[in-house]
Amino acid sequence: MDTLRPPSRSPDERAFGWWLAQALVSVLPPVLLLVLLAVLITPARRWLLLAAAILAIPGLIYIVAMPPWRMRVHRWEVAQEAVFTRAGWVREQWRIAPMERIQTVDTLRGPLQQLFGLSSVVVTTASAAGALTIDGLDHEDARLLAEDLAARARGGDAA
Repeated sequence: MDTLRPPSRSPDERAFGWWLAQALVSVLPPVLLLVLLAVLITPARRWLLLAAAILAIPGLIYIVAMPPWRMRVHRWEVAQEAVFTRAGWVREQWRIAPMERIQTVDTLRGPLQQLFGLSSVVVTTASAAGALTIDGLDHEDARLLAEDLAARARGGDAA
């Protein structure tokens, strides 16, 4: 097997925008809803604005910190005998899937990913730890990677 080392390939540059959009979509709606309710419900204004601030402060930190952090941490690589991934936000996770253990290879494209022209490749193995996911790939690159991994895995469990 290849020497164990950190995976070297980064997500596509557009992944930064995708992760930023994900953060905005998760943080802004509840904060804006609380502000709107504060405007409409005068007696509860103070409490609703307090709740909005309690959500907005960590939400702002998340919006600012998460995309660059993920761009620094997320890595992937396909070697001769295995697929390597490194991912994580709070807890970093390194995963290795030997080619002979690959069962399925899928590509995923959510609505925001489609907006940014990105896809994810999900490599399923027999591991109890679950599938390996490679996020933030150009859609065409993801398709080619999935085809390559599926072809390489034909000799293992996927055959």
